[in-house]
Amino acid sequence: MSRPDLLDRLAAAQAERARDALLRRLRTVDDGDATSIVVGGRRLTGFASNDYLGLARHPELVEAMTTAARRDGVGATAAHLLGGHRREHAALEAELADWTGRERALLFSTGYMANLGVLQALLDRGDLCVQDRLNHACLLDGARLSGATLRRYAHADVDSAARALAIQPDAAALLATDGVFSMDGTIATLPALAALCRAQGALLMVDDAHGIGVLGPEGSGSLRASGVAEADAAVLMGTLGKALGTGGAFVAGPAALVDGLVQFARTHVYTTAMPPPVAAATRAAVRLARHEHWRRDHLAALVAHFRNGAVQRGLVLLDSSTPIQPVAIGDSARALAVAAALEEAGFFVPAIRPPTVPANAARLRVTLSAAHRIDQVERLLDALVEAGAVPAADTPP
Repeated sequence: MSRPDLLDRLAAAQAERARDALLRRLRTVDDGDATSIVVGGRRLTGFASNDYLGLARHPELVEAMTTAARRDGVGATAAHLLGGHRREHAALEAELADWTGRERALLFSTGYMANLGVLQALLDRGDLCVQDRLNHACLLDGARLSGATLRRYAHADVDSAARALAIQPDAAALLATDGVFSMDGTIATLPALAALCRAQGALLMVDDAHGIGVLGPEGSGSLRASGVAEADAAVLMGTLGKALGTGGAFVAGPAALVDGLVQFARTHVYTTAMPPPVAAATRAAVRLARHEHWRRDHLAALVAHFRNGAVQRGLVLLDSSTPIQPVAIGDSARALAVAAALEEAGFFVPAIRPPTVPANAARLRVTLSAAHRIDQVERLLDALVEAGAVPAADTPP
């Protein structure tokens, strides 16, 4: 018997990616914050961080984490159910529920683990999971691991979602969508999806990793921004390592959901709890996100300035009103070349290529932070032009 060599197969797949200009590589960062990054011994102006509110280095978060570490130590030392659920965790869950207008909230170690845990707990073989084609990978993986039938609908197309649900009209069904799509910056049509789920008897789940802190009253997310209540979208997932600047994730919704997840979400039950100092720092971040409205106001002004400046310079942007502002390039090799030219000019804006985005849809994913200044955005716009991001006249958009 001669079996295929798994490492040889992996190496061949890697070589194919390299040939197609799709190879990913790790780069060690020596220092960095919401607006700058030190790589290869050079400090660059950064436009790649998800620290949308500029909170990751805020003194109040640092102080909260330091104080909690001195009091509670640096680790929870156990799973939530085995003595790892500390007072900082309980307090943070209560504050997240209040902030998002939900009955209860439950912490997870990462957003990936939260989505895997929710979908595995709710779905079973024979059930139906309908998802937007541009959903984050962890939502797709969660559906596949659950054993449910996964059907993907055309991006932001409610009619396509309705057709997918109609294929199995008698099956228990869950529709999952990103609130803000991480590579496009577009916002899901949540009221229409909620109405569809009501009509079809499906459960609506929203991954709001990139909406929490940025959208809605007090930054409470895309669901509240769109006026969709808990009764119409029972499952809300939010991450803590983006706009809140810390780490981890939560799921919020009715008590029946949270109580069930405590019993059946394997990624919550069988892992060590978040370090209590991270929970303490996140509580400080939630307070700042809720009450320092100027951060979102300044961020919105930066987004408007960037988009207006891009139009004036002939840059092609995706249709986004969020801090995620993708500059359309198309060809992967060209996207790498533009990113390299930007780095040479002093800017860190990595190229995003397939399979993270669809074929022939490579882009530069510019992300803006409340910590950026208008003059930094202006310099980036000029650098994008100099780096060759403006498409040639005969290049398809």
